[in-house]
This record gives sequence, C-alpha cells and structure tokens, in this order.
Amino acid sequence: MNDDGSASGESVLIETAGALWSLRDVYDGEAIDELDHALQSAGRAMDDGADDELILAAALHDIARSPALGFPDDCAHDREARDWLTPRFGERAGWLAGAHVAAKRYLVATESGYAATLSAQSVTTLEVRGGAAVDAAFTGHPYWPDAVRLRRYDDAAKIPGAQAPSVPDVIAVARRVRLAVTATL
Repeated sequence: MNDDGSASGESVLIETAGALWSLRDVYDGEAIDELDHALQSAGRAMDDGADDELILAAALHDIARSPALGFPDDCAHDREARDWLTPRFGERAGWLAGAHVAAKRYLVATESGYAATLSAQSVTTLEVRGGAAVDAAFTGHPYWPDAVRLRRYDDAAKIPGAQAPSVPDVIAVARRVRLAVTATL
C-alpha cells in the first residue's frame, strides 16, 4: 500500500492477474469458462481497434465472477465489476464494464433480431435484470456507445477454442491504463 492507503500499481496488476486466472473452470452456463470468455472479449476489442480502457473493460466486465474476489454468486456482477474496476483503473473502464447489462437491455429494446442472437444463458440473465429497456441514464452517458461496443464483444466471445490474447497480454493493457489513470491524479 502507498502512504495514502491506496494499492500500488504493481499490487493492483498482481491482484488483477490473480482474479483473471481464478476464472479458469468457472462456468455460467456458456460453452466456455469465464477466463476464455474474458480473453476472447479482450481479443474482440483489440481486433476492433478499441482503446486500452475499452479493451480492459471488455476483459474484466465479468470480473465479479472471480472466486478470488469473493463476491456472492447472485451479486449484480455488472455493478460489482464497476465498483471493483473504478478505483483501480479509472472511471471510464469501470463505467464501461458496469454498463454491459444495460447495453444488452438497450440492444434488445432497439435492435430488431438482437434478442434472437443471445445465448439461452444470456436470455435468462436478461429476464432476471428486467428485460428489454432503454434507460435514459445509460443513453445519456457520454460513454454509452462504447458500452454497446463492449456488449458486442461480450456476445461474440463464447466460442470454444477461439484464438484470444493471453492473461499477460491483458495485464500489459491494464498496466498502460493504470499508468495513464495515475498520471492524471
């Protein structure tokens, strides 16, 4: 810890890597585990030319499912991800990860045929979280278009055996985001 009680940059990166690695063999009803899902999400963002904060948010949007972090299984994982990411990697990365459920609700409400592309598990979680909706707080936020991009990475990142970056690749992105965030303080 630093003198002000905040975690040092390196300890945040170590904690993040540990949380990511702990997602191996954690399943939420999809065909791949949460680690592969996280890495594929990051890969989709990289392939799309996303900036580092969006790549990191894509990788860590489901981080609350990490057994290493100790969140309950029935937690609002999007909000927990936002609250975990924000103090470590800044407001934008946290908000983007935290908005992936609102983005799904938005897309179901506004894009014909989108709901039919969702996996059975994603449909179930959509229903639990209130179904299709356009939330003015979501669409009024300046980052909302990137949250929709993240949602599309999330949806495309459920393919067994798909190529993806590694945990060290994601941690390299996290290091750059952490450095940029702490440079502005």
